Amino acid sequence: MTKRIPLPEPVARIYQATAALETLYPTRKFTPDDHLIGSIGEVIAAETLGLTLYAMSRPGHDAYDANGDVQIKMTAGTWVATYATCDRLRRATGGVAGGSRDRL
Repeated sequence: MTKRIPLPEPVARIYQATAALETLYPTRKFTPDDHLIGSIGEVIAAETLGLTLYAMSRPGHDAYDANGDVQIKMTAGTWVATYATCDRLRRATGGVAGGSRDRL
């Protein structure tokens, strides 16, 4: 027998927000894990820098513009890792809601 346990309101809001983001950006998954941070970084970079996003999980690059391919990484930390060679890298740091660390 499966027992349904209600989610705490803040957790429920995360899932509601991810569903809304997936409606706005249907080519991205916003699961509440590392994908959420990565996809948020990709759509923010695309909107801010005028990039066109590739389909998810494309080796090496997440987006492109008139100057070529771009790899996008978002982190709340100070470093990022890449798993394939890329032509251009854009790193976004953030994680402080309303803070001054948010930048591209």
